[in-house]
Amino acid sequence: MSPTPRLTNTTTALLVVDIQERLLPAMFESDRVLQNSIRLAKGCRLLGVPAVASEQYRKGLGPTVPALAEALAGAQPFEKVVFSACSPELISGLRSKGITNLIVCGIEAHVCVLQTGLDILQTGFGVFVVADAISSRTSENYRLSVDRLRQAGAMIVSTEMVLFELLGTADRPEFKEILTLVK
Repeated sequence: MSPTPRLTNTTTALLVVDIQERLLPAMFESDRVLQNSIRLAKGCRLLGVPAVASEQYRKGLGPTVPALAEALAGAQPFEKVVFSACSPELISGLRSKGITNLIVCGIEAHVCVLQTGLDILQTGFGVFVVADAISSRTSENYRLSVDRLRQAGAMIVSTEMVLFELLGTADRPEFKEILTLVK
């Protein structure tokens, strides 16, 4: 299967990149990133979309922020020391589940999120970077990373766009819960 410009519950997964206790407080608009990442994790879980998370050098940067780890409900983060979260194991695991598109959120936008997005694009997956759920220490680095990811072929989306696209219709039983998440 190849990626499509459309997110579906059966071909999409969420990748949360390095939203960790000691790293998050230094980010530009860190509360926005955390709240939208939690919304994404809860919404994806509700809609049956699998999630995976990475942690950059856990010993130094701490674990995934507890509220987000709870929202990820058992998705055990994998540790890394390279900046990109894209690994052969990640890609083969996603392919084995029929995943062709990845929703990406996390920090830092101009380092780990950027390199992850660029590497995933090279594997043939569709990459949907959630602009209101990524950040860097400076707004300039955030803005430049979004521009570069767009130029490289990533779709730039928002939390609400992702959740409502995955939902697809207002007559699903999950509609009210998704509506509650975005308000």
